[in-house]
Amino acid sequence: MPKGPRGEKRPADAIGRAIKIAKIATGEIEDERDELKSAAAQLGSKGGKKRAENLSPEQRKEIAQKAAAKRWKK
Repeated sequence: MPKGPRGEKRPADAIGRAIKIAKIATGEIEDERDELKSAAAQLGSKGGKKRAENLSPEQRKEIAQKAAAKRWKK
């Protein structure tokens, strides 16, 4: 049986997958996927905040102006 990106077992054929999804939707079986984020995803969500804390207001303004210029450049 093939494994998904998080190691969960999945049916190999489309019909088997459809049946499994239907059983999960009707509550016959529980979805075995764990809804937790990976360690890398958890760290990524903290990175921007931490970087903003370490920058001075002038540096943040400069970065924002560059981003706006790129965004509106035609």
